[in-house]
Amino acid sequence: MDEDALNTSIRKYLKEVGVTSQREIEKAIRSAIESGKLKGGEKLPAKMVLTIEPLGLMHEVDGAIKLE
Repeated sequence: MDEDALNTSIRKYLKEVGVTSQREIEKAIRSAIESGKLKGGEKLPAKMVLTIEPLGLMHEVDGAIKLE
């Protein structure tokens, strides 16, 4: 196994996850504020789940997104 290639592949995947996830979160928040579902000062609980089925891996990261 080529450690450098593995590291590069993982980083590329995580960058894609981060960029696309941020876009989706921003879009959902804007929509919720426009519709009145959110006011804009909330703290939203968030959870990210990473699964890689062939490895039996499931990793959860809990956190919060503050809108103020």
